[in-house]
Amino acid sequence: QVQLVESGGGLVQAGGSLRLSCAASGRSIFSINTMGWYRQAPGKQRELVADITSVGNINYADSVKGRFTISRDNAKVTVYLQMSSLKPEDTAVYYCAATAWFKSEPGYWGQGTQVAVSS
Repeated sequence: QVQLVESGGGLVQAGGSLRLSCAASGRSIFSINTMGWYRQAPGKQRELVADITSVGNINYADSVKGRFTISRDNAKVTVYLQMSSLKPEDTAVYYCAATAWFKSEPGYWGQGTQVAVSS
């Protein structure tokens, strides 16, 4: 199994920055290839924000390109999301996710961390 523990959410004014972290642990962490971040705003479906593979291939949602940066420390099995130029529409619960090798969808999820951006 894999446990994902997120940290770093909070309340910030528009234009501000936040950094999210997610550390993976458990006996199956070596099965993880892709780690990433999803978010879900009230009344909306969960959407991919960004993800990164173990070899550093990165994918961003169009809405965050140029503002958010995802990075990863493979030795610590930790993924980070640096969020800058935050907008009120970035307000959501952000979930860390991990996808095993040869899988197309995340099989492990964190508990979520709230990000609120005030205008």
